[in-house]
Amino acid sequence: MTQPRIGVDLVPLTRIHELLPVLRRFLSTDELTASRTPDGAPDPSGIAGRLAAKEAVFKLFGTVGRPVPWQGIEILRGPGGRPEVRLAGSAAELAADAGLGPIDISISHDGGFAIAVAATTAP
Repeated sequence: MTQPRIGVDLVPLTRIHELLPVLRRFLSTDELTASRTPDGAPDPSGIAGRLAAKEAVFKLFGTVGRPVPWQGIEILRGPGGRPEVRLAGSAAELAADAGLGPIDISISHDGGFAIAVAATTAP
């Protein structure tokens, strides 16, 4: 019998300005490209949403005390602009070890914060 798993995370937009110099440690090239405004500037809401989503996905793995595999969890735009999760490397291994099913993600931004909820099933 499978059980639902839910992960959630909240990131203040003010934190993003501090992270801009080291953002490549947290976001892939594809994510950095998707986290830009139409004029090419970094989009704090998009960046915060992706970081919150990565943390929410990581919480699904149930691996307390391990570092977040930032580059192994990608949050990209799927069909219609809906966010989708792509796992690779150690993140994919952690998900497989936990027996996770497909992961669904929802991201929202408001009032200076981004929030993300990740959901899946596991044995």
